Amino acid sequence: MNPRRERNARVAVFDGIEEGGIRASSSYSSHEIDEIENETAIDGLEDRANLLKRLSGDIHEEVDGHNRMLDRMGNDMDVSGGVLAGTMDKFKMVFEAKSSRRMFTLVASFVVIFLVIYYLTK
Repeated sequence: MNPRRERNARVAVFDGIEEGGIRASSSYSSHEIDEIENETAIDGLEDRANLLKRLSGDIHEEVDGHNRMLDRMGNDMDVSGGVLAGTMDKFKMVFEAKSSRRMFTLVASFVVIFLVIYYLTK
């Protein structure tokens, strides 16, 4: 396309708009210009509010998902704690049930076997 034509097309599209607002012309009163600017600002604010509403909804869903995951993890930890406590109770029963005489016999047997193997290998 011809650059001169393109420039003229742009001028036609943006005719009446200056940096910072709409150029006051004879066809618009200052009140109408203010109304147009207000409508434009309201539309911009409405778009921003809708965007924030969508973002807050996404954040809310993510927080709910994390809360559910933390609840499941807490329940799993409670179950694991119960299993571990039961295992520790069983270990305590095993160690308390053995008499000291049995333990002494077991340790003495290991010492005697060790000494016998030591003297045989020497």
